[in-house]
Amino acid sequence: MTLAPELRRQLSRMEEARRQTQRQLDRIDRQITRRMTTLIPGLLPRRTHCRRCRPDPGAFLERYRAQLAALTAERQPEIDALSRKLARQDQAIAAFLDRHGEAADRAERV
Repeated sequence: MTLAPELRRQLSRMEEARRQTQRQLDRIDRQITRRMTTLIPGLLPRRTHCRRCRPDPGAFLERYRAQLAALTAERQPEIDALSRKLARQDQAIAAFLDRHGEAADRAERV
């Protein structure tokens, strides 16, 4: 019976590490979103003195996408590393459950 609580603790530690990695990825996503939100006013078309001159509606989206790509490219190595780490953690948890699934199930029932 001492094996089951240890398996439960080990699985819990693995799942907490995975949640922490996911939180880091989510934090990077929020930082990029926050930065883009602050840049939007600078991306809007400037007022012209000519009333008949209409700004190109696609220009804003083009500038927005270019700026988003630049911000994402800055953080891409970090995003890639965390994504790989998350995939490894998912594989480790799945392998752990495959190996110890029955013992972990028994531990949950107790």
